[in-house]
Amino acid sequence: MATVTKKELIDRIAAATGETRVVVKKITQSFLDNIMLELGAGSRLEFRDFGVFEIKQRAARMAQNPKTLKPVPVPPKRTVKFKPGRLMIQAVGGNSEGKAGTPTESPSSAI
Repeated sequence: MATVTKKELIDRIAAATGETRVVVKKITQSFLDNIMLELGAGSRLEFRDFGVFEIKQRAARMAQNPKTLKPVPVPPKRTVKFKPGRLMIQAVGGNSEGKAGTPTESPSSAI
């Protein structure tokens, strides 16, 4: 499995759109910054067919130190949950069929 960096994505988008790397990088970074800002504020972000980002509160619990076997309190914390959308599931091979009676879209045609 290959790792794709933000730089590589920016290069791909710049090549596909004909925009300069500088412009694509500013837009991409602004997009990512706004996602983090909204999640930090507790907002739910929904991108149709791509997926939903939301904040979940994890309750405080007792864990165990594996070395000493002593109980250790773990404080409550907020974490990000991502639920993939229909096209995301299809793109990663989780579901090869769309809704009954509707043609499936490719991820690039939904943009």
